[in-house]
Amino acid sequence: MRTLLFAFILFSFQVTIQAQMPTGMMGGARGAGGQAMNVGHFYGKIVDNKTNKAIEGVSVQLTGNKFDTVTKKMKETILSTQITKANGEFSIEGLSVIGKFNLKLSAIGYKSVINPISFGLKMPQGGAPTAASMQQMIAQADKDLGNIKMEANATDLGNVTVTSTAKPQFEMGIDRKVFNVDKNIMASGQTATEIMKNIPSLNVDIDGNVTMRNATPTIFIDNRPTTLTLDQIPADIIDKVELITNPSAKYDASGGNAGILNIVLKKNKKSGYNGGLRAGLDSRGKFNGGGDINLRQTKTNISLSGNLMQRKSISEGLADRNNLLTTPSFIQQVTNGTSYNNFGFLRGSVDWFINNRSTITIGGNFMKGSSTNDQDQRVDSTIKGLQTSYNLINGQSTGMMKNWGTQLSYKYNFVKTGRNLSADFNLNSSNNENTNNIITQTYNVDNSLKGAALKQRTIGGGDSKNYTFQTDYEDQLTEDSKFEAGARAAIRDFVNSSDQYRYILTDYFLIPSISSKYKFNDQVYAAYANYAFKKKKWSYQLGFRVESSNYTGTLLKQDGTDSASFNVKYPLSLFPSAFVTYKVNDKEDIQINYSRRVNRPNFFQLMPFPDYSDPQNINIGNANLKPEFTNSFEFSYNNAYKKGANFLATAYFKYSTNLITRYVYRDKNGLSPLDSAYFNTYINADNSITYGLELSNKVPVTKWWDLTVSFNLFDSKINSGIPNTTVDNSLLSWFAKMNNNFKIAKGLSVQFSGDYQAKTILPPGGSSGGGGGGRPGGMGGGMFGGGPQSTSQGYNFPRYGFDLAIRKEWTWKNGKSGSLSLSMNDVFRTQEFKTYSESIYFNQISSRRRDPQVLRLNFSYRFGKFDANLFKRKNTKADSGGGMDMMQQ
Repeated sequence: MRTLLFAFILFSFQVTIQAQMPTGMMGGARGAGGQAMNVGHFYGKIVDNKTNKAIEGVSVQLTGNKFDTVTKKMKETILSTQITKANGEFSIEGLSVIGKFNLKLSAIGYKSVINPISFGLKMPQGGAPTAASMQQMIAQADKDLGNIKMEANATDLGNVTVTSTAKPQFEMGIDRKVFNVDKNIMASGQTATEIMKNIPSLNVDIDGNVTMRNATPTIFIDNRPTTLTLDQIPADIIDKVELITNPSAKYDASGGNAGILNIVLKKNKKSGYNGGLRAGLDSRGKFNGGGDINLRQTKTNISLSGNLMQRKSISEGLADRNNLLTTPSFIQQVTNGTSYNNFGFLRGSVDWFINNRSTITIGGNFMKGSSTNDQDQRVDSTIKGLQTSYNLINGQSTGMMKNWGTQLSYKYNFVKTGRNLSADFNLNSSNNENTNNIITQTYNVDNSLKGAALKQRTIGGGDSKNYTFQTDYEDQLTEDSKFEAGARAAIRDFVNSSDQYRYILTDYFLIPSISSKYKFNDQVYAAYANYAFKKKKWSYQLGFRVESSNYTGTLLKQDGTDSASFNVKYPLSLFPSAFVTYKVNDKEDIQINYSRRVNRPNFFQLMPFPDYSDPQNINIGNANLKPEFTNSFEFSYNNAYKKGANFLATAYFKYSTNLITRYVYRDKNGLSPLDSAYFNTYINADNSITYGLELSNKVPVTKWWDLTVSFNLFDSKINSGIPNTTVDNSLLSWFAKMNNNFKIAKGLSVQFSGDYQAKTILPPGGSSGGGGGGRPGGMGGGMFGGGPQSTSQGYNFPRYGFDLAIRKEWTWKNGKSGSLSLSMNDVFRTQEFKTYSESIYFNQISSRRRDPQVLRLNFSYRFGKFDANLFKRKNTKADSGGGMDMMQQ
């Protein structure tokens, strides 16, 4: 009893102190004394005002005034936010019993409610407090708000409706640029590769490889690394694309001078059920289709989607090569190819809301595809100006690919708002098998046979498994400060084989000397910390990351046993990052940021064993390669200068040391010591400097015309130090993009987009930085291929192209909706990819064209109903009252 009396006296003293404070200051009282008063508890139930049935999925938000120590003024603060369960109940604890609050309720299909509430604490009148008065005060701190009624919105009942509130096409975060692409007409029925063509700062080549600032970005899906390539991800399931050009310490430091391309997939968590169906056909008779379904009920959210896609790709190429040897020669290669690709993609996830603070998510995806390729080449050889012979080469290949991934994550929200802990485990596995047959027949100039045909067969395959373990802690320390920390372990296992066969007399025989089998294991361990805070108009984010890695590569014998191996260990490396943002006003922001990143050599760049699969171009790695470190700086200005408009300017500068670059030399051929051959390898250049300016502007020209334009100016300088070679790859270049959206009539829109790429140097290190995309089932073989050769010297010729699409949308009275779109890429047949490459041994010009003027027709249908009770068993028992019907105004 003494303890209870002492507590009451202390409580009364605190109430007296608070009585001297301004009335508005009471709601958010904190501090040493204030903590003792945070014993208040509001609870109640949300019901329909006509049926008195509980409403699930209501957002319950409680706000109160809090004294801001910086501005010395009161500031309204969100104290708690909850979502009601199936029983419509909510419970908010840990509140100050002094002051006034606002309870804000919102739900789909209902009118919003805002009610002022308080505990109405009253001090006992006259004399010392009695036990009865004490009990009365304690009871006042535990307040039942009863059944709070919400009125249905007559204009938004029952079914899913398409709202007029559209997401902005572009958004800017503190460390990323976000492009909402779910309404992109051109991408309907296609893959992620087509989406990237309309994203500023990105370039897509003829094979679907994506570069960002002339380097290959690392591909993420939902903020996690993936083994999928861009052409294996259906565009219809993508919600937005995030460009993290200068990642903070929270992200992997690997990736060198490229950033991260994060693809955010669509996921619906609205109560009830909803879904859609999609189907399409192109002018080459190929089909695509898919569907998705989402169910949110009580404590679970279930999402499932699937896609099927068929592609027919037609390509043509021309390459002219001058060999600069003792006896000069000229080779011309003409290539025509057709490939057929089919793949299916299945994705599902289950969110289990254990309680208001804990969520477990289990997800997975599966992709399976096949490809068939048929390619014909004619190679003419000329020595000293005289044609000596020509080759007819036919290549046929078949391939199979599988990819599956699974994710298990847990998130816990602490009682304190803004504090949470999450843990993630991800496994991505991929498998591919391919068979490639090449028949080469040589002819004399009079068309007579010159010897027997050379028949080659390659049977290859590979397996890859990526394991990622990650945990993150986040704490909103104050209204203006935040702390983040985490740890990560990434382990990758890779096995690959390529068996080379030659036809001798009556059958194919394995040639071990030019076959290869290898495996590697890559391990990266990291920890990071970020601290963000605000001072008036200034925002700061300071980060620090530490990483350690271990790389083991093994060359295997034909029976799978180890033949030779090498190990490369990289000790602890430090990677700081900093972001500083100044908010000029509500429309303008200025930001400067810095980060340090690393590009570690991959297996092919490190493997010191020759690969003789193409005897004319032998590949060999360099086990002495060092990691490439890059210091990146950015300065950005963002201005939402009027409604629907946005201007963004970013200047960047990158300085890289130990740049990994390609190098070609000529040496004795190990298969034929009397002959020589080209060897392609990698070395560390001294350093490189890259800088550029990116401008993008989205503006509503009229009510019916939205225009987005972007311009990128960039240059890079490589100080190579390649033996016997002077490298000068400095070239000021640029590219521009435009995207027009025309609203012709209600529900009818047209999209017209185009891009222009000026003369650009070839990336120095190849596409080894993280999987930018690429098309499946590519063909090898031939004399020297149709693309740029492995050399740090070369450039791309200018190119340009235009795409056109039209869409009609319908919304029916029952809330269901549909759309029909018609699109054509490269409408004027102008996209030709042409490159020049050279070394001290040869120079080459190659040009390629793929899939111009393909017409695509796609239809989509959306359905759904936001009513979780639809899936419940009927219950004739009336809902209990749960308190007085109050709080209505």
